[in-house]
Amino acid sequence: MLHKIKGFFAEYQPSGPVEYMIVGLGNPGPKYEGTRHNAGFMALDRIAQQAGARVDRLKFRSSVGDCMLSGKRTLLLKPSTFMNSSGEAVRDAMQFYKLPPERVLILLDDISLDVGRIRIRRKGSDGGQNGMKSILYLCGSDRFPRVKIGIGGKPHPDYDLAAWVLSRFTDAERAPLSEALEHAAGAAALIAGGQIDEAMNRFNS
Repeated sequence: MLHKIKGFFAEYQPSGPVEYMIVGLGNPGPKYEGTRHNAGFMALDRIAQQAGARVDRLKFRSSVGDCMLSGKRTLLLKPSTFMNSSGEAVRDAMQFYKLPPERVLILLDDISLDVGRIRIRRKGSDGGQNGMKSILYLCGSDRFPRVKIGIGGKPHPDYDLAAWVLSRFTDAERAPLSEALEHAAGAAALIAGGQIDEAMNRFNS
């Protein structure tokens, strides 16, 4: 919904209390744009694009935006703390809005899934993902729903893991990646609306 103001378009800003939060994990800055470890950022950007929202305000050591998702005012959050300290930003935002973990959806990359696949979980361990590890540790709970986005495994066992997750997707991977981001956005809308079982049935692969 857009309002025309003096010849310009201003995006509709949701009102009322924040009822839900979606967090995309990644590393800030041009150096990391398009890297595998930033799949969570990419998924959040896809949600924002579909909702007509901008994730460009600075708060909670993050870039944030607002949108209405499944009838809920939803905060979209991209931590600027770098991946390994993601929990600091998530904790601050949760405390400010008094949100329980069950109403905070985490979007993150997963090396155990092929590019093009996503997997939804209601709760669980960090799975070796450092951003998720920081969130679980600092927030003191594992009850965060999450959407894992496949980035593919290392090309061979001796390949350095850090180098792999900070590498960029190939041209051949862009189409399946885009489809996965679309599925992640669809899953997020269902989960925000309390339909995580439906999201799992529809999108888990």
